[in-house]
Amino acid sequence: MFKCTSRNSRILLPMLLLALMELSACTAAPSQTQGVPATGATAIPTRENPVAPETNPVGDIPDSQVFVNYVASPGNYSLDVPEGWARTNNGSDVRFVDKFDGLSISITETASAPTADSVQKNETATLKAAGHAFEVGKVTEMDLPGGHAMKIASTVNSEPDPVTGKQVRLEEDIYIFFQNGTEAMLKLWPPQGADNVDQWKRISERFQWK
Repeated sequence: MFKCTSRNSRILLPMLLLALMELSACTAAPSQTQGVPATGATAIPTRENPVAPETNPVGDIPDSQVFVNYVASPGNYSLDVPEGWARTNNGSDVRFVDKFDGLSISITETASAPTADSVQKNETATLKAAGHAFEVGKVTEMDLPGGHAMKIASTVNSEPDPVTGKQVRLEEDIYIFFQNGTEAMLKLWPPQGADNVDQWKRISERFQWK
C-alpha cells in the first residue's frame, strides 16, 4: 500500500502541476476545425446578394462628353474613351473610371474564337465565380467594325466605395473580341437605370485591333 509521505509529496506535487499546465494549454489551443483556416488554404469569398437599383441613378454621361482615342501598345488594340476619366494600367489591360461609371479591357490568350456555348461555359462561369452577385441576362453575337464579337448583357454589384463602403447595382455590357489567338474582353458599366446607350455604342464600335 502506497504511503503519502512528505518526501513523496515533494516529488508528486511538481509532477501534478506540470500535468495540469499541459492540459490547460491543449484546451486553450485553437483548432482548425473551429473556423481557423489551415496554412495555405484558399479563402472562400463571401456570397453577395444583388443590391437594389438606385431610384434616381447618377451615371448618365453627358452628350457634351469629349472622347479621345486610346492606343494600347502591349495588347495591340485601340478604342475611344471619355476624356478625363481616371486610368489604371496593368500590362496590356486597362481600366477607366468616373465615380460608378467605367470601362475596362482585359487581354487573354486563347486557342479559339468564343461562341455562344463557350461563353456560357467559360467566361460567364468565371465572372460569376468572381462574386459581386453577377447575373447574366442575354448572350448575343454581332459584327462590329473591330470584328465579330460576343456580347453579354449582365448586372453586377459595384466594388464597395473605399470611404463609405456603399455599393450600387450596375448594368454591365461585355463585348468579347478575338484575333489570332488573343481575346479582348471589353466591359462597360453604369449604375443600373442610367442611360449611356449612345456612349457605349460609340466605344464598342471604335474598338480596333492594331
